[in-house]
Amino acid sequence: MSDLSYRGSALDAETALALLQWQAELGADEPCLDEPIDRYDEARAAEAERSAARAPIATAAPQSAPRPPTPAAAAADALAEQVTIATRLAAAATTLEELAEAQRGFDGIELRKGARNFCFADGNPKARVMVIGEAPGEEEDLRGLPFVGRAGQLLDRMFAAIHLARDAVDAERALYIANVLTWRPPGNRRPEPGEVAVMLPFLARHVDLVDPEVIVLMGNTPCQAALDPQVIRQGILRLRGNWTTAFGRPALPMTHPSYLLRTPAAKREAWADLLSLSARIDP
Repeated sequence: MSDLSYRGSALDAETALALLQWQAELGADEPCLDEPIDRYDEARAAEAERSAARAPIATAAPQSAPRPPTPAAAAADALAEQVTIATRLAAAATTLEELAEAQRGFDGIELRKGARNFCFADGNPKARVMVIGEAPGEEEDLRGLPFVGRAGQLLDRMFAAIHLARDAVDAERALYIANVLTWRPPGNRRPEPGEVAVMLPFLARHVDLVDPEVIVLMGNTPCQAALDPQVIRQGILRLRGNWTTAFGRPALPMTHPSYLLRTPAAKREAWADLLSLSARIDP
């Protein structure tokens, strides 16, 4: 019974208890609702609840955060970007003046921040022979011209011996001189591979615009820039005197004049190389 009243009168506790006992004796041992209850559904729901409690909580697999690039990878990407820019600038130059201006304004090489002057080239651009050196030294940095220090003075004497000079008006007897790098490395250190790589598009375009008959590669760095990697592993002392191809043209590797200043005995081999060059251009 859900209403504790009997014929409009309130029931006391003893009467209510007596009524409950009477109903129980009649067989009413459970209270009844308006609708029947399916006890089997209750059992299934309870079991499902227990199973859910026992099951491990499913969690989404953690998404691994992208790893930042390593310093080496970041440096390689930055170098590749600068090489691309240098290639585009070099290709757009149609004259030596435009190439010099583009290279002077290119800020993709740190050396330019510490150098005094931009050293592009010297000599007669119509020359049959183009000499490619390594990089400006102290004197070159001061004057803004390649090969004007002690090594440059020796170079002039060497080529004068086979009647070639940078100041010759006649293109047949003239020299045109440039370097792989147009900015001086601090302390005259050897150029780093990345510095050579970023300057190579300018150098290749430089050679194309001058269009020399032959090229002289003075030292290891020009050989590293212009020759096949398998070839340059031999080193300049093995390469010198052996004609090869650089930038699509005949090329003669020679020891750098600064090496000859330190090793006078090597001048004999350098003289043999000069005679080989003379024979090539004046058969």
